[in-house]
Amino acid sequence: MARRALIVDDQPDIRKLIMMTMESENFELHEAENGEIAWLKAQQLRPALILLDVMMPGRLDGYQVCEKVKADPELASKTKVILLTARGQKTDVERGHEAGCDAYLVKPFSPIELLDTVDRLVP
Repeated sequence: MARRALIVDDQPDIRKLIMMTMESENFELHEAENGEIAWLKAQQLRPALILLDVMMPGRLDGYQVCEKVKADPELASKTKVILLTARGQKTDVERGHEAGCDAYLVKPFSPIELLDTVDRLVP
């Protein structure tokens, strides 16, 4: 059975690019376009992996979604979170790690870098 991955970005083109990159992996792929939908889907799907943009419209940004996932005992024990963001300042990366992310990739990232990170976190 394929593992589940949730791809969260407010930009449809970015979601499509990530989906295409992830097709070679053994994941059942799901999408969300904002933090609120991402949090609901994370609770429903219990994914092994969440690829999560930081800057999104709405009430929950990527940092907040990551914090919620890592505060949920069932999700925290089995869900890895990779933050994918254009925010690459040292303070942004620190904020991501404070939120509990398992990896932090700055856009534009290479597909190989993404797949290597996924393979390292979710063998």
